[in-house]
Formats: sequence, structure tokens, C-alpha cells
Amino acid sequence: MGQNLILNAADHGFTVVAYNRTVSKVDQFLANEAKGKSIIGAHSVQELCANLKRPRRVILLVKAGAAVDSFIEQLLPFMEQGDIIIDGGNSHFPDSNRRYEELKQKGIHFVGSGVSGGEEGARYGPSLMPGGAEEAWPHIKEIFQSIAAKSDGEPCCDWVGPAGAGHYVKMVHNGIEYGDMQLICEAYDLMKRVGGFNNKEIGQVFSKWNNGILDSFLIEITRDILLYEDVDGTSLVEKILDSAGQKGTGKWTAINALDLGMPVTLIGEAVFARCLSSLKDERIRASQLLPGPEVPKDAVVDKEQFIDDLEQALYASKIISYAQGFMLMREAGKTYGWKLNNPAIALMWRGGCIIRSVFLGEITKAYRENPELENLLFNNFFSSAVAKAQTGWRKSIGLAATYGIPTPAFSTALAFYDSYRSERLPANLLQAQRDYFGAHTFRVLPEAASDNLPAGKDIHVNWTGKGGNVSASTYDA
Repeated sequence: MGQNLILNAADHGFTVVAYNRTVSKVDQFLANEAKGKSIIGAHSVQELCANLKRPRRVILLVKAGAAVDSFIEQLLPFMEQGDIIIDGGNSHFPDSNRRYEELKQKGIHFVGSGVSGGEEGARYGPSLMPGGAEEAWPHIKEIFQSIAAKSDGEPCCDWVGPAGAGHYVKMVHNGIEYGDMQLICEAYDLMKRVGGFNNKEIGQVFSKWNNGILDSFLIEITRDILLYEDVDGTSLVEKILDSAGQKGTGKWTAINALDLGMPVTLIGEAVFARCLSSLKDERIRASQLLPGPEVPKDAVVDKEQFIDDLEQALYASKIISYAQGFMLMREAGKTYGWKLNNPAIALMWRGGCIIRSVFLGEITKAYRENPELENLLFNNFFSSAVAKAQTGWRKSIGLAATYGIPTPAFSTALAFYDSYRSERLPANLLQAQRDYFGAHTFRVLPEAASDNLPAGKDIHVNWTGKGGNVSASTYDA
């Protein structure tokens, strides 16, 4: 990533100083990929800083955690007030909040920037999500927006917000990426196990989808993966162990959603699906012990309709995932005092990054029309799209449940939608249960208020006649 960003910046007319703690890699880089380009090699942190114009702009691309702090400590003796340190790794946003405050005390501007797009994106145009010390933005804006991917001529980079906001938005991006990938995997599984499609046929379906409403990078690469054959002519994907890895950003998103009380259910299910996949040996034993329905050969009679329904299920679930992601960022803005730039965030994700898709253009448009949009589902485009998709969405999930095919992401997306559109939920009973066994109190509906059940107050009822009138105070543990 670092090497390719350097080459990208040099291609756009900037002079870049390159440093790696393994200095032999610097020399090797200068003799090969960087040869003839406006790239200067440095063999120490001191030499790196000495070769930079003020304000110095240093981008770190190292492993998240202690490595970032270590490099910042190495840089500080050679930096001056007004210089800029940019962390372009996948750092956890609380660490970026801390670094922002610590460096602010020293007069150094800290920027935590999400970088998405993989090695190819870094080389030819990534999505960049910078946040932190806003004083740094005028000094890095030209560089960042020059090297970023472009969408309809606009750079997929803009200022996100203060402190750790840039890394927060990248965290949510990665969480949505988890959800998108899980949804695609569930669609693949349904086509294979219920529809009886082979991988070449599934690849052709994804190829068709990539020319329509689902046009995206992840759909595109899924097509390529499913059509890829090993040297023996068989599908390579079928030889890969079905145990998924993860590096933590999806987990961070799910944990933060719980901390903020936001129902980001799809990302949570995507993380748990990876966790469950890793229980491979246990699942093998369970497959031999636990009964379930068999899929008959004629489970799908009309394959064309089956695919159309599945496309709608995937599209509607994707809308829910993004709606949840923007709900989370909205709440984060309130909680952390950040004014996040929603239209710019959608544009940043429109190109260059892993979740880039045509779909994000509509999100950008929705937030440009109404920057204070409460929920994506309240926008006419998305509410209409979900309404149109409902029949196929429900049929696909019903088919999966009938034949015992797990669809945690599809199912939780629909459950969220049905819960969100319900004026009344059974939480009234839940509150009664809590008050019955723990005197946790409840509140009454305004229209049901009376002298003994006043509105707007925490009420405890002695349900058994033996519990007394003392209630627990309301607090968050």
C-alpha cells in the first residue's frame, strides 16, 4: 500500500520521500519501481524529515496499534510545530482520538485517514477518508484529492471531521464491507444448494447482476472468482476451506453499535457468521448429528424467477445495511460531537474503495438533497426500491428457511425492516417482565395515562402483592 501510494503521488507531480525501517527495501525500490520518478530515498527517520518541506507531511502506513505510536515517537524529535503526521493504516478510532489530543499538545497536526481500495486502489486511485486536525486539510487537500479515485470527475476524498472521525468512517466502511460480502455469499449458497446451479452458471448470474442495480466491485470480483478454474480445470473456489478470517474492523463496528445503542444488525450478523464458519470441526460433527430438511431436486421450478427474486433480496438487504451504517454514523456524530459530512462520505465510497458501487451514487444524491436526512429509508428512491423488492426478498428468505439454508444477513435485514416500520413492538411486554422480576420500572403510553399511571414518569407496579413499592433506579451498566 505504501509503495503504491508513493508511486501514485509521484505520477501526479509530487516529490515524495520514501522511508522503510528495512533500508535495503528503500534502495531496492529506488532501483526498480521508483527509478526515474520524483522519489527521494531516506535511510533514517531524521533523513526523512530533513528532506521534507514545511509544513512536513508524513504519511504512516504501518500495522495498527503499537507500531503507529512507535513511529510517531521516532518522528517527534525531528518535527516542528505545524508539521503534520498522517496515519493511513486501519487504526481503531479511539487510538486516533488519543493521538490527535497528544499531538495537539505538542503543536503537531494529526490526521487519521481511512484508505480503501487495496494495492491496486493505492496505485491508481484509492478512496481516502481524512479526519483529525482541520488545520492540516489545506496542506494535504491537493495531494489527497489528486491521488484519490474519481467519480464523475469528483475526487473520492473530502474532509470527514475532527479527531478520529476519519478512521471511524473507515471502520464503518469495513463493517459494511463485511455485510456486503456475507450477503453475496448467502446468494451464492442459495443458488448452489437450492437452485442447483454450478459455479459457471452462478458466475454468469453475477455477471448479469453487475450490469444492473447491483453493479459493484464486490459483485464483479465474485463473478471472476466463480469463473476461475484451477490447473485441473475444476472450480478453485470449491477447494478453499470454508473458515473465514477477520482482522477486527467489522467487530469494532458491531461493538461500537452496541455501545451507542444502534441496531446495526446486519454487520453484527456478518461478523458472527465468520465466527461460526471458523468452528469447522464442530460443524462437521453437528452435520452428522442434527437433523434438518433435505433440498429436493425440483426445489426451484422457475429458475429465472428464482434469480430475479434473489437479486431483489440482495438489493433490499444491501439498502438496509447502508441505512444502518449511516444511522450509526449519525449517532456517533451526536455522541462524539462530530459534524460528519454525509454526502462527502457517500461520494468517498463511490469509487476506489472495496464497497464502491453504482448504488452509492444514489446515496450521495440523497444526502445532497437533504444533508439532515434521518434515515436512507425515508428517501423516495430507497423507500420505493425496498417496496419493489419486498416480494422477492420475502420469497427468497422463505425458501431458505424451508430448506434449511442459513441466511443470517438476509434474514436480519428483513427483520430490521419489519421492526423499523412497526408502530408498536412487543417491548411493552418486555418492560413489564423487567419490572416484575427486578422492579426496573416502565413508562406508560401518553394516551393511556391516568392518575395512578402518570405519563412521562418511571413507574413500578407491585405485580404480585408481595414485592413492595421500592424500585430500581434507571441507569446504564
